[in-house]
Amino acid sequence: MGGFVPVGSDGDHSSTDSAGSTANDGSTEPGLRARLVAHDPPGCPVADLLPDGVVATDVRVTALDSVTVEQFRTDRPIPADPVFAADGRYVYRRRVATREDCPYRTVEALGYPVTDATVRTNPDRLQVSIHFPSVDPLGDVVAALEATDATVTLDRLTRSGSDRRADPVVIDRERLTDRQREVLRTARRMGYFAYPREASADDVADAVGIARSTFAEHLAAAQRRVIGALVEECVPDG
Repeated sequence: MGGFVPVGSDGDHSSTDSAGSTANDGSTEPGLRARLVAHDPPGCPVADLLPDGVVATDVRVTALDSVTVEQFRTDRPIPADPVFAADGRYVYRRRVATREDCPYRTVEALGYPVTDATVRTNPDRLQVSIHFPSVDPLGDVVAALEATDATVTLDRLTRSGSDRRADPVVIDRERLTDRQREVLRTARRMGYFAYPREASADDVADAVGIARSTFAEHLAAAQRRVIGALVEECVPDG
């Protein structure tokens, strides 16, 4: 099972992608725009087609019963026949058997369309941008992605329609209970939030002296409070 890694933990989550562009879905609807990264998802779309160093952008995944149509763009040719090629742009489209563990489909099945998606390989990473009406559904989406056995990182969280870089957010430690702080400190020290993960949930639970289920409860509660504090800073009242 994968695990959620909050903003600021070790992992591949820069606010700017390798091409130097800043993610922006262009949405003007009120709400939040979250950029999540699923690391090593078993059903990562198009990853099996990409040679090392090639990035797939504008990824679109459409499920048609037992068949899924995947479309994406690259800036160099790959060992497949493009449906369009001009001026250093290559667009590919293919049909594959539908996989229930595809993280892209997992997000959209919850009713939140992916506004932008990028796939990198070695190791496989799917980065998706999603628009939410509020922060409330974010935890459900993260949990669903974790259920595909991916490790999930929250790469960015901003107001919709804003492409400003976020200032650092100071989170009041008193929002967390002593036990929650102990769990987070121990998990971070042991490398639970690292990628690849250096300690399992069982390892951290044993170090703290609690059951694995209790560790999961403390971690989930702490994450909700940390994300809540982050959203209060990002989104003004009203």
